[in-house]
Amino acid sequence: MSTSPPPGARTSGDGRREANAASVLRAVLDHGPVARSGIARLAGLSPAAVSRQCTDLTRLGLVREVPELVAASGVGRPQIPVDLHTGDAGGPLVAGVHIGVPGSGFGLTDLRGTVVARQDFPHDGIPAAELRERMGRALAAFLAERTPDGARLLGVGAAIGGWVDPALGTVVRHEALGWDHYPLGADLRRHTGLPVRVDNHARAVARSELLFGRPAARRSLVHLFVGNVVDAALAIAGVVHSGPRSGAGDVAHLPVPDSTAPCPCGRTGCLEATVSDTVLTRRAVAAGLIPEPDAGLLVDAAAAGDRRADTLLRERARAVGRATGLLLDVLNPDLVVVTERSSTLQPAYLDEIRTAAIAHAHVCDDPERIVVPHAGPAALLVAAATVVLNPLLTSPLQAFGNTAAMLP
Repeated sequence: MSTSPPPGARTSGDGRREANAASVLRAVLDHGPVARSGIARLAGLSPAAVSRQCTDLTRLGLVREVPELVAASGVGRPQIPVDLHTGDAGGPLVAGVHIGVPGSGFGLTDLRGTVVARQDFPHDGIPAAELRERMGRALAAFLAERTPDGARLLGVGAAIGGWVDPALGTVVRHEALGWDHYPLGADLRRHTGLPVRVDNHARAVARSELLFGRPAARRSLVHLFVGNVVDAALAIAGVVHSGPRSGAGDVAHLPVPDSTAPCPCGRTGCLEATVSDTVLTRRAVAAGLIPEPDAGLLVDAAAAGDRRADTLLRERARAVGRATGLLLDVLNPDLVVVTERSSTLQPAYLDEIRTAAIAHAHVCDDPERIVVPHAGPAALLVAAATVVLNPLLTSPLQAFGNTAAMLP
């Protein structure tokens, strides 16, 4: 694999040129393969400006011409379509790592957010003191084994729950893993030799929806993540809000209507204490539904017809829905994206979330505003890659002209 940095393309501070490049990429991402004349119409640019930007973006390896799609019987000069340079055509790839509590996942993703290779990395049996080093070595081995010969790796995106400072590439606090001010970005760069970006997984999924998901997300979006940790992200007009010290999105102690679950904070009814995978699987093990605390096993049991497992998942979905109703009332976004394992795999649990949310919300009566991530079960790997893809696709000339912009 090639790990050389992308060629420089910009030394001036011309913001208009950057905006034009981003507009062209957005048009190609949404509508490609598309002719230059179509890009000009979609992006509101002159044909000459589109031609210049396509030349720059082709040189950077982000787009390519697709002459084989030109109609053979066309009249006049043929319009050669332009498309993103995707993985199936030998285009650049981004590595992504999603770090969870029971395990992590590694992936290789192309410029359209398509995962072309993936591998699970369970944490079982790994002492906490050894996890960081062994995970870094495993990621490096995955990249060495699964990156196609000659493919260009643009960087590593890492997504993790808890409080993350992207500017420093640091996990400020992740209680479940016991990480405190851990320089994750620097550590992964040491193992891979690649530029690394790090972000909270709720914000990463939100940015993934902005890049690759439904158009409504670009107006306003709330993303609610429900796993072993519970957190959220807010995006307005295509910008994800981070807040001072990137502390936005902590909804673990959002009150859930009708919940009496005790929380370590001393209160009852907090969201994480009510709906997290940790709480859910503990209850499932105690009830004899699964042999070990693994949310995947509970979802599998329900899919196999275990009514008690199904009841437990529906109960959780309704609690998530009640909390979603509160978020709808406070923020009233165009779209709420819920990342929760059972509803991602089975529409029936999404229906439970929607029904409970609309029943408790006062400003929203449209259940279709509540959706699961566009990438389905691959959402977290795509989100991890988006930590790198977002700056590349929204500010391509700046990101490629200054490789330091890729570093935490």
